[in-house]
Amino acid sequence: MMTTDPKLKTAFDNWSERYDREIGQDRTVVNRSGIEVQPLYTPLDWSEDRYQADLGMPGEAPYTRGIYNTMHRGRTWTQRQLIGLGTPQDYNARVQMLLQQGASAISLLPCNSGFRGIDCDESPVPLLGTCGTVINTVDHMEAALDGVPIDRISTAMNDPTPFTLFAFLLGVAQRRGIPFDKITGTANQSDYISHYVANHMFYRLSQPGARRMFVDHVKFCRENVPNWNPVSVVGQHMQQAGATPAETMGLTLSTAIQYAEDCINAGMDPDNILPRFTYFFDISISVFEEVAKFRAGRRIWARITRDRFGAKDPRSWRFKFHGQTSGVDLTQQQPLNNIARVTAQAIAGIFGGLQSMHTDGFDEALACPTEDSARIAVATQNILREEAHLCDVIDPLGGSYYVEALTNQMEEKILEVMDVIEQAGGMYKAVDAGIVQRMIGKSAFEYQNRIETGGEKVVGVNCYQADTEQQEVDTYRPNRAAMEAQVAQFRAFKAGRDQDVVRKALEDLARAATGTENAYQKVVDAALVGVTHGEIIACLRRELGFGHPQMVA
Repeated sequence: MMTTDPKLKTAFDNWSERYDREIGQDRTVVNRSGIEVQPLYTPLDWSEDRYQADLGMPGEAPYTRGIYNTMHRGRTWTQRQLIGLGTPQDYNARVQMLLQQGASAISLLPCNSGFRGIDCDESPVPLLGTCGTVINTVDHMEAALDGVPIDRISTAMNDPTPFTLFAFLLGVAQRRGIPFDKITGTANQSDYISHYVANHMFYRLSQPGARRMFVDHVKFCRENVPNWNPVSVVGQHMQQAGATPAETMGLTLSTAIQYAEDCINAGMDPDNILPRFTYFFDISISVFEEVAKFRAGRRIWARITRDRFGAKDPRSWRFKFHGQTSGVDLTQQQPLNNIARVTAQAIAGIFGGLQSMHTDGFDEALACPTEDSARIAVATQNILREEAHLCDVIDPLGGSYYVEALTNQMEEKILEVMDVIEQAGGMYKAVDAGIVQRMIGKSAFEYQNRIETGGEKVVGVNCYQADTEQQEVDTYRPNRAAMEAQVAQFRAFKAGRDQDVVRKALEDLARAATGTENAYQKVVDAALVGVTHGEIIACLRRELGFGHPQMVA
């Protein structure tokens, strides 16, 4: 119950009369999730009597205020910059620079040719390395990670099914004599459902085939690489495709439920797998809405893991998430303004309680970030932590009448979305039926319409436009000669392999894919003997079917 203090009610009514007189015809303010935002919030909207039920203490149920006792005051978020450009040597140079500038973990984005499931010798050279790094073998991964202590630093592989990058990472560990239990990090793109719905280039295998490989990957990791997070549920794809923040959280949690059920049905213990579930979210510039989204998501996930899955280990209840500032909020017009946008997004993620963060370069709406823009992106996090002192207080917006009321409203919206998915039979069936795609498409259309009609202001796009010509910024392009040499070396590598060993590894992979063996074990085995990224995916496509995401009207 909210406060019923009659004196407060009288004071509020008197203020409302004065407000109405002075403002005249007030505008209706609605956030991206469709929640109407009032001009003032008081204990009439949220009372401290609700403190224990709605907030509690950090590290304790209901986890609204954070999943750890000390949160950022004790240990700040991991600075995990997503990097993907050029050759493996180009990637390594950028990683070394960012680590020196304060990045505390690494993230590898493969070339678009890799996302499409082919090797570099199957793609036109001018396209290679423009949006990610060419990584097709263990040798490539070894060059990319030269000098990087993978037994002491967390790595994230942006690696859709069948997770060849992770297999190559394990190959590097084997060459260095590093036990697999020393490898930490996350399979950042293991969420095949989000790829099917919103990121079609990532979608390599049929829906049933991707489901099979996902479960085998989780089982392999829990048995062989215990400190790796094999599940990353990627709400970012849903939101960047047009879902509202509330829809994004609802769809993401519904996806996590599907994955948990699939793993449990395969014989895995909830308290063995749930502590390794992680999330990857977009952080839009709607600051308070994003903060409320994350706070509400933490509360809901804690209840689901305890009440639905019966998890007993408190680590299973934790909603661990990586946040990336939203590239779709960045503009090609007046691109330096994007530094301010990224800063606002990063503040929302920090106040929302994230565990790791990537801040975009100001030029990401134009091309792969340059070294200078990448350095500014890392410095943005350093400034917010060191100079703005955003880590001094845990959940500093906690107790705000607006934030608490909004968090409760966001939770209601999120649960409404989850109920739609539940009624459809779960996330797997909902995407097969096109329900999720239609929901996202409708929201994307409505938001774009608000921009085009001026209802949503975007500085430099539909307001405050510059009279001068478009501001020029440097953009990154891979070195053509270096990339041609990379492809030539790759072709020589393939020709020089023991072809009988390659053939045997692919036969074993095909047999596992259509049988009962763990198919991901055979992916790793193949990678370790020199089978390439494209060869592994081609084999699995033959056995499990090509990925053809559903298009809906």
